[in-house]
Amino acid sequence: MAIPAYNRKDVGLTKDTVTAMVEIRATSSAAMREGLDLVAVLDVSGGMGGDKIQSVKKALQFVIMKLTSVDRLSIVTFDSTARRLTPLRSMTQAAQTDLKADVDGLAAGGGTDIKAGLELGLAVLAGRVHAESRTPNIFLMSDGQTTSGDPREVHPGEVAVYTFGFGAGTNHKLLSDLAKKSTGGTYSAVPDGTNLSAPFSQLLGGLLTVVAQDVQLTLEPNTADGDLEKMTVAPGTDYTTITDDKRGLITIKFGTLFSGEARKVAVNFTLRDSDETEEYDATLAEARHSYAGQKTRQSLEAILIVRTPNPSSPVDAGAVENRSVLAEEVRRMHADTINAASLLADDERLEEARERIADAQNAVEDIVLLDLDDGEKMVNALRAELLQLLAFMESQEIYNERGHPYALATVTSHGRQRTAARGDEGEVMCLYATPRMNAYLEQAKRFEENPKEPMPTADDDVEGEIS
Repeated sequence: MAIPAYNRKDVGLTKDTVTAMVEIRATSSAAMREGLDLVAVLDVSGGMGGDKIQSVKKALQFVIMKLTSVDRLSIVTFDSTARRLTPLRSMTQAAQTDLKADVDGLAAGGGTDIKAGLELGLAVLAGRVHAESRTPNIFLMSDGQTTSGDPREVHPGEVAVYTFGFGAGTNHKLLSDLAKKSTGGTYSAVPDGTNLSAPFSQLLGGLLTVVAQDVQLTLEPNTADGDLEKMTVAPGTDYTTITDDKRGLITIKFGTLFSGEARKVAVNFTLRDSDETEEYDATLAEARHSYAGQKTRQSLEAILIVRTPNPSSPVDAGAVENRSVLAEEVRRMHADTINAASLLADDERLEEARERIADAQNAVEDIVLLDLDDGEKMVNALRAELLQLLAFMESQEIYNERGHPYALATVTSHGRQRTAARGDEGEVMCLYATPRMNAYLEQAKRFEENPKEPMPTADDDVEGEIS
């Protein structure tokens, strides 16, 4: 866990506020990773005929080729009912051959019972005998409206559910809700005419580099010294947060961390009037992170701020002690703006939505983060997201087909600080894509062009990264 960064160098002795950013960053090496247990839950209803079912087959063939014997895969299909096509199998060469044949035999027909498919996928994972040091995940893909029950009633527990909305007729909001209900899951948009291999490959690149699971951040307020009145987690992130009302303890659950990923949390502190008259260090809280299988207890990291009778002016640009805090605030406000604009567009208030995006574009142009590591990359990415969404708001029809799922995937990606496909690969950069994700995306593109071309396994990828 990185040393906390602050939006101010110091604060006064009177009642005041300060924001601290706590960051957890995963190691960049995936030489030692958790085994992957993946259930692919596939919509094979009538609307999935033709090019769609062929795209599903090709995407799954890529997944099968990338897995190794340490990984296990099960395939569940659903139309009017759900069926387990294959049990959870270790991906030996023999298993790969069998599953490729099963995938080749997929055929479309019937209704769309998403709830039954999700329940069966979770049941496959719940039935595991060997689960230690293995990460349970679901890829759930659908192209339509559910025809039976509400899948949001299903509780995924600790399973990450990654959803993929395939085409214009999809209930994108439903699939987004299902991903957000799980720990760490994201929603990806797959517009008509695009390939499923791209979003599958990028997330697979993350899942095959899991370096920690059940990652949590605990924030313990210091109420004994009298400085702290209130501690809250700033809005704009989308993780399971548990607050102990008696102690004020806040626990944030991130789920898994992929190699090279980071999780940033902004924490707001409201300070009381101080009884001191001289400058001193005020300890506001202590932070500790933990993860499954942790061998040693992590030491506490103090969150403290200088209190002084002559504080730096908060409006002075030089008062921003660490510009990474400003960058994080900008990113969260950006995601909030996209969410607000999309809600206006969903309500057919398209002109107001465009105005919100235009205001955000002006705000982005005023940001100066070039002195910050990756600051220019972040500003360019935010600028590109706004430009793309504005293009999708050219008309209500275009927004409904492309803008709505694009906005949902973008908001989910920012909320989880994890990559999500939006149908614009190669056009708009993603802030959260890791090197392995980018490598797998390029491999998937080559696979789409020539499925017979040999693909390196996940073990080959690791050897290439450390050589």
